[in-house]
Amino acid sequence: MLDCGANPAGQEIAGMSSDRIIQVERDILGKNDRLAADNRARFHADEVLAFNLVSSPGAGKTSLLVRAVSELKDSFPIGVIEGDQQTSNDAERIRATGVAAIQVNTGKGCHLDAAMVGQAYDRLPWLNGGILFIENVGNLVCPAAFDLGEACKIVVFSTTEGEDKPLKYPDMFAAASLMLINKIDLAPVLDFDLAKTVEYARRVNPDIEVMTVSARTGEGFSAFYAWIRRRWAKAKQAEMAMQG
Repeated sequence: MLDCGANPAGQEIAGMSSDRIIQVERDILGKNDRLAADNRARFHADEVLAFNLVSSPGAGKTSLLVRAVSELKDSFPIGVIEGDQQTSNDAERIRATGVAAIQVNTGKGCHLDAAMVGQAYDRLPWLNGGILFIENVGNLVCPAAFDLGEACKIVVFSTTEGEDKPLKYPDMFAAASLMLINKIDLAPVLDFDLAKTVEYARRVNPDIEVMTVSARTGEGFSAFYAWIRRRWAKAKQAEMAMQG
């Protein structure tokens, strides 16, 4: 597993050349991509729409997910894969809503990979026609490089983190289809510039969609749910077109 403690290509490691480091990283990502393609095929066969939720620690993505699954579970079959280095705390919070959740502990690893997701998916109830939320380990670096077979990445960013996160971690924001700016209820008491944040995000990803939400108050969640439903409908239309 490639983790955040790994030395980047070009840095000296005793007994290993930079070319060898690059090759090892390519091999790891190549294997992951093959497994991600397998996951994507399984999701497609089950007509499951999978979202990979990514953020830095403390952005509030678990609180956001708890609210979302609670309010969407009567509309779709929903399953959750929870990634953390240790504990099952987040999966227990999801299960308390009545939604199935599988905890994946990565130990020293800083991200979920496609193999972990495939194994966890085997343990979920059948989600035919439903939605799979994958909550990745809190980290804005490594998860950007690892395809899990998801339909898209959703990056959760909070008003408490500072406007320049998209510029500091461009790979993650470039890889995401949607940025949810969480804790928007705190914006009035913070020195937070929403317009600048959106500008920075679109500087690295001109196509990224942006929504403001509050997991605490529920502000903005109706727009988020409408976005999910549009994605779901688009996926169904694509499926029907392939069959027809």
